[in-house]
Amino acid sequence: MSVAKKRVAILISGSGSNMVRLIESMRGAHPARPVLVLSSDPEAKGLEKARALGVPTAVVDARACRGDRAAFEAELARLLDDARPDIICLAGFMRILSPKFVARYAGRMLNIHPSLLPKFRGLNTHARALAAGETEHGATVHEVTAELDEGPILGQARVPVKPGDTPETLAARVLRMEHRLYPAVLERFARGERTPIEMVAEADGNS
Repeated sequence: MSVAKKRVAILISGSGSNMVRLIESMRGAHPARPVLVLSSDPEAKGLEKARALGVPTAVVDARACRGDRAAFEAELARLLDDARPDIICLAGFMRILSPKFVARYAGRMLNIHPSLLPKFRGLNTHARALAAGETEHGATVHEVTAELDEGPILGQARVPVKPGDTPETLAARVLRMEHRLYPAVLERFARGERTPIEMVAEADGNS
């Protein structure tokens, strides 16, 4: 008797490059399948990409809620609950979720953050890493908890900081590793594995 695949919802706000990698990874013997892509921006380019990959989409327009986070999260929860996800992946979702919302989906919500947590929580991580003189940078996938970027770490990908790097060149290098890291962590998470994994880019490679 085959085991039912875990249902995955992906939350986005923009281009959805990590979302695409997650969806493309959930094929064959993968233990999960995508059931919904939900955007906080009706103009997010990721919506069209998701539809092209055959995944249902929905929008909760953050701007239309006019700062009413309770209303925004209530509609978000309604759409998520209708999709019945076992796992929720935040992939470039540019909204901070309330502790109450996070608690509703405790233990099944993942996020990817562009730094080697606990370093550089929040925004502008690449510029901050360069300003701090870091010799390596990277990305972290973690469980979402009430405290911003502080949930249990499930995986990290490290890249070298190169001479002459700008925030843009460093961001591009980190993003390539994100595209490897997030799908790998999702597959393990869907199988019930919580031990953190590590990936390291080659110092002289394109990563």
